[in-house]
Amino acid sequence: MGDVIANRPLEGRIALVTGASKGIGAATAIALAAAGAHVVITARTVKELEVVEDAIHDAGGTSTIAPLDLTENDSIGRLAQALAQRWERLDVLVISAATLPTLTPVTQIDARQFNQALTLNVLATQALLAVFDPLLKRSKHGRIIGLTSSVGAEPRAFWGAYGATKAAFDNLLLSHGQEIGRISDTRVAIVDPGATRTAMRAKAYPGEDPQSVKPPEVVGQAIVQMLVDDFSNLTRKRVETSA
Repeated sequence: MGDVIANRPLEGRIALVTGASKGIGAATAIALAAAGAHVVITARTVKELEVVEDAIHDAGGTSTIAPLDLTENDSIGRLAQALAQRWERLDVLVISAATLPTLTPVTQIDARQFNQALTLNVLATQALLAVFDPLLKRSKHGRIIGLTSSVGAEPRAFWGAYGATKAAFDNLLLSHGQEIGRISDTRVAIVDPGATRTAMRAKAYPGEDPQSVKPPEVVGQAIVQMLVDDFSNLTRKRVETSA
């Protein structure tokens, strides 16, 4: 992977990564920039985004910070307008932002948390696909990569709230991929990162040794490799590499 990044194969591409302030989103943004892409990083927390931006710039990459809350009215539309005015296209959209409700039986799901998860994990995803579709179609190689979870396809006790949002997430992405497959060069892929050392993972498995699972950089590099090798529309990939 080091040789691939050294050659900067994604030079000139414009990439947007949501949930880029930490974890897999941050690692993906850093890896994309190292491969030559100019990366627009978005999340709610400015200070955390600045840390990611510093890492990108220290490695010789370029990025633009776009702090916003994807669940706020019109925030995604404003972001798309800003990107359109500056670049007129989008080459890569990585949807990493997500929230994990408290693990609980279905009968005890907290309505407020469930609503928050549906809003960010599902409604914001549809909004991202809708507003960035025109910009992706202007690219010669528009690519959409969504980060999912195995619980979206394989229901698991106590994971019902999160799993339901990820099942909907997968359905939206794959439906969109089918709809644009014959009328656009844009391609859609869904990546299941598997067990990865993130804050969300620590929340779900508080007793787990973080060193027993792979770091998010492995996933970020796998996503870059997918883009370098390119992938067919409606690709589904699981990152199996261990720590």
